[in-house]
Amino acid sequence: MPPTVTQDTVLSDAQVAELAQQLRVDAVRAADAAGSGHPTSSMSAAEIFAVLLARHLRYDFDRPEHPGNDHLILSKGHASPLLYAAYKAAGAIADDELLTFRKLGSRLEGHPTPKVPWVDVATGSLGQGLPIGVGVALAGARLDRLPYRVWVVCGDSEMAEGSVWEAFEQAGMEGLDNLTLIVDVNRLGQRGPTRHGWDLDAYARRIRAFGWHTVEIDGHDVDAVDRAMATARANRGAPTAIIARTRKGRGVAAVENQEGKHGKPLPDAEAAIRELGGRRDLRVQVQAPADAERPAREAPDPDAALPRYDRGGSVATRTAFGETLAVLGDRRGDVVTLDGEVGDSTKAQLFAADHPERYIECYIAEQELIGSAVGVGVCGWTPYASTFAAFLTRAHDFLRMAAVSRSDLNVVGTHAGVAIGEDGPSQMGLEDLAMLRAIHGSTVLYPCDANQTVQLVTAMAERRGITYLRASRGDFPVIYGPDEAFPIGGSKVLRAGGEDQVTLIGAGVTVHEALSAADKLAAEGIAARVIDLYSLKPVDVQTLRTAARETGRFVTVEDHHPEGGLGDAVLEAFGNGHPMPLCTRLAVHSMPGSATPDEQLDAAGVSAPAIAAAARKLLAD
Repeated sequence: MPPTVTQDTVLSDAQVAELAQQLRVDAVRAADAAGSGHPTSSMSAAEIFAVLLARHLRYDFDRPEHPGNDHLILSKGHASPLLYAAYKAAGAIADDELLTFRKLGSRLEGHPTPKVPWVDVATGSLGQGLPIGVGVALAGARLDRLPYRVWVVCGDSEMAEGSVWEAFEQAGMEGLDNLTLIVDVNRLGQRGPTRHGWDLDAYARRIRAFGWHTVEIDGHDVDAVDRAMATARANRGAPTAIIARTRKGRGVAAVENQEGKHGKPLPDAEAAIRELGGRRDLRVQVQAPADAERPAREAPDPDAALPRYDRGGSVATRTAFGETLAVLGDRRGDVVTLDGEVGDSTKAQLFAADHPERYIECYIAEQELIGSAVGVGVCGWTPYASTFAAFLTRAHDFLRMAAVSRSDLNVVGTHAGVAIGEDGPSQMGLEDLAMLRAIHGSTVLYPCDANQTVQLVTAMAERRGITYLRASRGDFPVIYGPDEAFPIGGSKVLRAGGEDQVTLIGAGVTVHEALSAADKLAAEGIAARVIDLYSLKPVDVQTLRTAARETGRFVTVEDHHPEGGLGDAVLEAFGNGHPMPLCTRLAVHSMPGSATPDEQLDAAGVSAPAIAAAARKLLAD
């Protein structure tokens, strides 16, 4: 049996130092077995992980779902060999599995993902661990009131990411004293020295300015690391950043503090292991978490009636979103709303009025908005994150990584498209459909009226993965009754007949333009089918193929750039040998300026007259 060290007895610094050497050796071995990886980035943080495992982490590896478990997020995900070596030291994985690192079929991937049950979120895209950690800490402090601590380990290179500073601001403002960041300042990035090198005070001054407590230490001094972590656990009223000076490749002369060694196995692993004192097989019994139960998330009014809108009225879909979200907060005690300081415009603020304890204001920090939403979701809440569709482009990498994390996340982008009017192109989401459709496993919805919005916003709460709903700024006619069903993956055929010669396909704003165009064409004796393609991913393939077979001609029209939006979603239904209809694609090809909504639609060529003209031309060709 391997020797076991436990947190139940006070370990000597020498024992913890031995554990750190074991973590280094195992990181070297894992990368050597894989023939790739980042052992030098792992070696710099070995004492940090050894002290954390042996003295401060509270975690039950047999029960990763335990509500009292601490959360450990390795933001510098390329140092995954260190994380996996720590799991081995904790007895969570065997040595044989450690050596499957980066191999086909192994759950020990090059950067950590939740395939491993003790990993909350995927990391490796730098600058994301702390923003997500803020969300996890917020859930513990504000929502669940659980005693766990969030430990985030990041590298000094990623301190150049703006998302990290958004997180510093949010955590400092919230006073998240259950959050500890450990910055591994090993001085070297991928191509050479980092911006501030070993100037720990440069980091400390900046971090303190955001309301954090800071501790500067030698990251290879076991006693200093231990005292810093104890300080962080005892600190109240503010989060703590431990800024640790370390040496990349620590313990092996051939790579220690050497440029050009990033992201490579050591050139002579066996010699390095001998230099590190040889293999060890210590086991650490990590201290169990405090007894804790996640509080019941009881719905204030599970039978609360959803909004109902009268046909013939005019309501903005963003308004329907906000009013539905507020009722959803009554019906479900697990719904949390996060907004990017535009809640009066997105109408998410209506939720805040009724459920202030479950409303998180992230201000104009869209990366932190999505990061916090992912972190809240880690803790079992159902997050709705909203801002203007245009500003979600800032957070695309967080959305991409949320999919890698297998996150369940609802995102709402309002004020989309040229139809917002005079504000001009800086405020127009013209790329959002493409951006969200490209995310693995995502769902993309674009309602055209208020009652449709009610049904789709409600359905989002049950949807797995990343679900995006696009909402419009202006008031538009209510064309559906409040009891109409809108299954995800469906569509609505609004005009149809046996003599249809062309199919007009729109979503959101352009549905109304397509209906008007169909009326114009009907007055000329041209029968046009109209499809409301409210689900852009998944798309209603069967309805589209039927329309292609029966009419042979499509006009797709979208308040979006032509790349990746509705037109592409339609044409993707005709792969694998299915006959392709003749198709004219109307979209926003030019750069808009400032104008009224109607003028914008005309100028972009997506208004009813343009649609009717395209249909006539298609029939004439």
